[in-house]
Amino acid sequence: MKPRTPIAPFALLIFFSSSITYCFAGNVTYDSRSLIINGRRELIISAAIHYPRSVPGMWPGLVQKAKEGGVNTIESYVFWNGHELSPGKYYFGGRFNLVKFIKIIQQARMYMILRIGPFVAAEYNYGGIPVWLHYIPGTVFRNDTEPFKYHMQKFMTLIVDMMKREKLFASQGGPIILAQVENEYGYYESFYGEGGKRYALWAAKMAVAQNIGVPWIMCQQFDTPDPVINTCNSFYCDQFTPHSPSMPKIWTENWPGWFKTFGGRDPHRPSEDIAFSVARFFQKGGSVHNYYMYHGGTNFGRTAGGPFITTSYDYEAPIDEYGLPRNPKWGHLKELHGAIKLCEHALLNGERSNLSLGSSQEADVYADSSGACAAFLANMDDKNDKTVVFRNVSYHLPAWSVSILPDCKKVVFNTANVRAQSSTVEMVPENLQPSEASPDNGSKGLKWEVFKEIAGIWGEADFVKSGFVDHINTTKDTTDYLWYTTSIIVNENEEFLKNGSRPVLLIESKGHALHAFANQELQGSASGNGTHPPFKYKNPISLKAGKNEIALLSMTVGLQNAGPFYEWVGAGITSVKITGFNSGTLDLSTYSWTYKIGLQGEHLGIYNPGYRNNINWVSTMEPPKNQPLTWYKAVVKQPPGDEPIGLDMLKMGKGLAWLNGEEIGRYWPRKSRKSSPHDECVQECDYRGKFNPDKCITGCGEPSQRWYHIPRSWFKPSENILVIFEEKGGDPTKITFSIRKISGFPK
Repeated sequence: MKPRTPIAPFALLIFFSSSITYCFAGNVTYDSRSLIINGRRELIISAAIHYPRSVPGMWPGLVQKAKEGGVNTIESYVFWNGHELSPGKYYFGGRFNLVKFIKIIQQARMYMILRIGPFVAAEYNYGGIPVWLHYIPGTVFRNDTEPFKYHMQKFMTLIVDMMKREKLFASQGGPIILAQVENEYGYYESFYGEGGKRYALWAAKMAVAQNIGVPWIMCQQFDTPDPVINTCNSFYCDQFTPHSPSMPKIWTENWPGWFKTFGGRDPHRPSEDIAFSVARFFQKGGSVHNYYMYHGGTNFGRTAGGPFITTSYDYEAPIDEYGLPRNPKWGHLKELHGAIKLCEHALLNGERSNLSLGSSQEADVYADSSGACAAFLANMDDKNDKTVVFRNVSYHLPAWSVSILPDCKKVVFNTANVRAQSSTVEMVPENLQPSEASPDNGSKGLKWEVFKEIAGIWGEADFVKSGFVDHINTTKDTTDYLWYTTSIIVNENEEFLKNGSRPVLLIESKGHALHAFANQELQGSASGNGTHPPFKYKNPISLKAGKNEIALLSMTVGLQNAGPFYEWVGAGITSVKITGFNSGTLDLSTYSWTYKIGLQGEHLGIYNPGYRNNINWVSTMEPPKNQPLTWYKAVVKQPPGDEPIGLDMLKMGKGLAWLNGEEIGRYWPRKSRKSSPHDECVQECDYRGKFNPDKCITGCGEPSQRWYHIPRSWFKPSENILVIFEEKGGDPTKITFSIRKISGFPK
């Protein structure tokens, strides 16, 4: 029989967390224990919510749900490439209304950590840096080059001045208590040599000179100059120490899940392990903790990076992509936060002592002269439960767990004991319904309008060149698409024309994906993946005697978002050959190639509701199936109710989707494949032991992403225009809305 461990009534935690209020104005400083806000030490439990990855209509609910989860701070990057669309031309509307987002946080009486960067990584397109900056002569990203530093400082100053104007820094009475410059540069600084060191020092000094009245941080930066605080990003940061003994221990990124790629599987981090990592961090003197992500959201449009990052950025976060709590994770962490806040006074003001309770067991005790006492009992054994004796009382510690004792006597929380109720999520299909019955469709069902793109050059060619160009340098990311076209003459005496065999088309590409056409017919497709974007294509090709048109549609699937010199990583075709001719192999790599940037439908903007140009749409009640390069448009009703909506694209191939001109994003129900020999799916995940993204994987052979979030605020009461561009062929009649219903958690 296991010894009984005293448990305090958890109602105390709920009362405590709900009674907290936060005030603004005054100083934000720090010492070795914590941030000091208005002269008082405070524990910070922060939630990352990226404003462009949701919509303004969701922001108040997301912030409130985070607060209900025991969080007192919201964190976000600032996304440079979403704001400075071209040099000196700025956008701060819609999903990029940064000031509105921060004021919602302020109205909720919560703090804000603003990570200005402006490099963000974040699985975001190009790491958040504008593509145009790469093409300014002399620019090397994140290095001691004058063009980059000039534009970086200009943008950072713009953001800082905007925050000052709106009085949003804590020193002005606002919610912003910390700001970040750069991001995880310590991983890459050595690749840039002395220029990297100079750049890091310059960035820190430039930030401090902005005089914002709150501390600056640099995450994963190992040579930060005072007074900038270096911080930790990892699955575990309990052993981290800042470079100066006068600085507090800050964890800027605790990853409660992981990102997904098209073709990748579903990573899961157990709630027990997340709670263990957080408890250990505070046990070992941490005082500022941030979940990256607490709500991951959606990579709307073409904002996903990677390459190959999915449109969903759910991250298996405590609040899911659609804005609903993910239980038991959300509830378990809420209980953890309440327990930690009960220890706040002792943690921040008491003297810490460490006691060994066994070979892999220990206690950290915080006590002060007033009698306040809090203890954390940890069992780091990743296989075996243990019974330990602390202050003459026996305590049962499950493997890989921490028990929290706010009075050094009674356990109010153990990280491995999940009491929060699990929630059940269901995507309930709702067929697309015509917006209004009319004599044209009446009871017949949904009317579609269809437009088929030409495979190859539409309109005037952009240019002709011998050999191949880099895809990204040519499109400059104004589109995912670039046509490479040429033609060949096939002699009627070729043996394959007589015996019915087919030559083989061989293509090599730096990435990311490709559809091959011959004489307007799709021959095949190929792509790289999230771990290896380059690929090779090998497929038979149908050719005829005489002239044959070869059209290759090269595609990007999000641009590189991190790494040393990542902006120089290219994409596109590097070699084209055809084998099987009487003379052997035909190498087309030195042929004259004609290029066209983008799609005709993109160029005309036919996804916009206000589109008025004359185009040959074909109306039909039976839209073509499995037809490549096809635009589909339908006018549909808003699904009933107020629950979140997803677009089910399981029976489609690959492409882009819009609703009422808003970019839903890339869709690609690509089935998951192994990315490494150890990439095996599990039925149940053992929370015990250190986590890594390959530890608890599910979704073998399943589509990486089936449903695509459409915010409710994008719908109109009627006449909603749904536009789909399908690249390789699918069945649009199988497209449905799905209503996301969740049950099994307390109201």
